Amino acid sequence: MVSKTVGARPATRRRRDRKAQLASVAADLFRQNGYHAVGIGDIAAAAGITGPAVYRHFTSKQDILAHVLLSGVDTLGEIANRTLDAPGSPENRLHALTDAYARLAVERRDAVALWRWLGRHLNPEQRAEVRRRGDALTARWAGELRRLRGELSPDDAELLCRAAMGVFGSAANYTVTLGRARHAGLLRDLADAVLTSPLPTPAKAPPTPSATPTPGAAPRREVLLAQATRLFRQHGYHAVTMEEIGAAAGIAGPSIYRHFASKADLLRAAGNRMLDQLALDASRAATGTSGPRQVLDRLIISYAGTVLAHRDLMAVYIAEMTSLPAEECAELRRRQRAYVAEWARLIAAAGSFREPAEARVVAHGALTLANDLARARRLETRPGLHSELTELMRAVAHRDEIGTYTGRRHRETF
Repeated sequence: MVSKTVGARPATRRRRDRKAQLASVAADLFRQNGYHAVGIGDIAAAAGITGPAVYRHFTSKQDILAHVLLSGVDTLGEIANRTLDAPGSPENRLHALTDAYARLAVERRDAVALWRWLGRHLNPEQRAEVRRRGDALTARWAGELRRLRGELSPDDAELLCRAAMGVFGSAANYTVTLGRARHAGLLRDLADAVLTSPLPTPAKAPPTPSATPTPGAAPRREVLLAQATRLFRQHGYHAVTMEEIGAAAGIAGPSIYRHFASKADLLRAAGNRMLDQLALDASRAATGTSGPRQVLDRLIISYAGTVLAHRDLMAVYIAEMTSLPAEECAELRRRQRAYVAEWARLIAAAGSFREPAEARVVAHGALTLANDLARARRLETRPGLHSELTELMRAVAHRDEIGTYTGRRHRETF
């Protein structure tokens, strides 16, 4: 009896280890290629098993995704509970939390990033559960932040924590030559800069309006593109038909094909439109300024305005471009890398992060936190979000302004 019990344990462990292995493999594939581009066969091949063997552990690809996302949120929650329940001062606990999250972001990028990107591919019950656990995590973190920064409202503290999570999630967007410890240390410092950043006085201006054209008030091609990106964002590229896009734009039947040859043509146009807009903004920011720091500040202001005015375009670009053919996706990524490289060049030239690898990490951190906050539905009606995004991006991009958890700022010398 003893030998039978002992002999059963390794088999149970193997089953659990195999499930964890499959989840890890799937997470990497989802992050690199997008949810729809990955099949059960791809996951099985990457794990070195057969397709039918996957179904011993998961009922479907959606089941795998739900496991990956919920496990990621739970990992973050466990770290938060363990760290914030530890003895010591609130400031030390917050520093310990950002340090732990930074190391996790470097070692397991899926745990920090994927639950923010791919939740819409789940069924409503799974999606609601991911959101519930994520909100609980953010509330715990924000509550600890408010113990140190009593001037923050609950909504303000949540905004800062979500922005810091954007910094950690940015690590899923690039590869970098920095060592793990150095990379994690830089992410931690950037997140701390966000959490200590003073928010601007709430503006009385209304939220930044969307740039979506109104049917009948713009060329049909523009209306079609706007409605397509709205629907792609809401339902996912693969769930939307050309007929639904035409109906939303007020264009019936084959007339839609006079403007776009296919749904992929619409998606390609959306990606290029987003990158064209960003390139134009970068060119304008460089006009009539005296140095890289001034150009960078103008670019930050411009970027914040662009992502708020083009929320649907940005969301679709981030989430759906992997649905295009590989060569077209690669061309968009090439343009994107060139754009980020210009940010990194300016950050290095401004004197804050002179090493190119560091400057790239900083550029991605600033851009990703803006993208995440601009795409958050719950923040769409927040007044003054443009000014807040600008301040938070500056906190990441300018190393010589180091904050404290009291909200004061001082200059750091090197």
